[in-house]
Amino acid sequence: MTLSGRAFDAVLSDLDGVIRFYDMAELEQLEASAGLPRGSTAEIAFAPETDLPLMRGEITKEQWIDSIARGLAERVPWECGHALGTTLAETKFRADDAVVGLLRRVRAAGLPVLLVTNATPWLADDLALLGLTGPAGLFDDVISSADLGVTKPDRRIYETAAERAGTAPGRCLFVDDRQENVDAAEALGMTGLLYREPADLHVVLAPLI
Repeated sequence: MTLSGRAFDAVLSDLDGVIRFYDMAELEQLEASAGLPRGSTAEIAFAPETDLPLMRGEITKEQWIDSIARGLAERVPWECGHALGTTLAETKFRADDAVVGLLRRVRAAGLPVLLVTNATPWLADDLALLGLTGPAGLFDDVISSADLGVTKPDRRIYETAAERAGTAPGRCLFVDDRQENVDAAEALGMTGLLYREPADLHVVLAPLI
């Protein structure tokens, strides 16, 4: 603790798996109709060779969908693979109200909250759909891999986040649902939280709010 009584001076949060969650029902129905096991489309879409160029802002959404269709080409016709990729790219999503509420309380307590995410080039549109921008915005800043051209767990994305938060890495709490991303943050001196449910976040934020 510092003299202020705070363990952290900034909270850095991931998006997917912490704040945002997807409804995969439509995609799973299409996969079943195509004779594919559930998760087949995501397995192709989020493989590093398919996913990382998107997360680094190097390809468009349509190019990503095409790469998914190519990855499925030996299992389903091109048109079907393209439809599966399109459905994944346009999957509906929601924000977890409990997590959003906790992060709003952090900001109300005077601490900056920054989003640090491996994101698509259309992240701004997604955040608007979630209601997390504008006058009711949740974040003091957004650090997106698609803008920086580097993805977590590259140390540069964490260093950028701490710099924009205006504090040292050792004074940041970093929240993510992937162990390798938390490990990278901790290697820079940040306090890491491997997120599984809102209660995890509440425990570590309780002294702040």
